[in-house]
Amino acid sequence: MKAAAVIPALDEEGSIPAVVRALIEGGALDQVVVVDNGSTDRTALVAREAGATVVSEPNRGYGNACLRGIAALAQREGGPPEVVVFVDGDGSNDCAEVPLLLREIERGAQLVIGSRVRRSEPGSLTVPQRFGNQLATTLMRVLHGIRYTDLGPFRAITWDGLTRIGMEDQTYGWTVEMQLKAAKFGLQVAEVDVANKPRTAGRSKVAGTVRGVVGAGTKIIGTIVRYR
Repeated sequence: MKAAAVIPALDEEGSIPAVVRALIEGGALDQVVVVDNGSTDRTALVAREAGATVVSEPNRGYGNACLRGIAALAQREGGPPEVVVFVDGDGSNDCAEVPLLLREIERGAQLVIGSRVRRSEPGSLTVPQRFGNQLATTLMRVLHGIRYTDLGPFRAITWDGLTRIGMEDQTYGWTVEMQLKAAKFGLQVAEVDVANKPRTAGRSKVAGTVRGVVGAGTKIIGTIVRYR
C-alpha cells in the first residue's frame, strides 16, 4: 500500500523535525509532505533538512494547507498515493501509530479517524477542545444521525475516497467537513483510539488563544448546520 503523509505547519520549527523523522523512520509511508502555511520561523528549512518534501501555501488556514498538500501529492512523479495520512506538526500525535490507521484501511475502511478521547495524556487536550469535540459530535449525531467520538486531526483516507468527497473548506471546518461528507457519500468509516500528547513546542494556534477557540468553534458548528 502506497501511503503518504501531509503535515500542515505554521511556525512549528521546534517540533517539526522530530515529527518528520519519526514518520520516515516508521517505514509505513513513502513520502512526507510538509505544507508551510506562511511560517515566520525556520519551519520549512528544518522540515526539509529532516527529510520532508516541503511545499508552500501562503494563504493561512488549516484547510488551505491540507488542500495544497493534496495537490502536491496529485502531481508527484509516479502518481498519487493510495492513502493520505494527515498528521499535526506539533508533536501531539504518536507517529508510531500510523500503522493502526493503515490497518483499518487494509480491512476495508476508506476513512479512519484517530480518536483522542480515551488515550489523551493529561494536559494534551484543553477544556475548550474537550467541550468543543463533545458539542460537535453531539450535533452531528442529532442533526445528521452519524456517530463519531472526535474530530481528531490524526486520520487516514484513501485517495479514491478523498477524490470522491471533494474537500473544499479552507480553515477550521476541514476535519468536520471530511467526516460529514464521508457519511453523505457512503464511505466506510472507522475510528481507532490513538494517543495524544502535549505539544512539544510553542502554543496552539487554535486552543492556545481566545480568538482561535471562538473562530474554530463558530466555523465547526456552522459547517455542521450547513451540511444538514
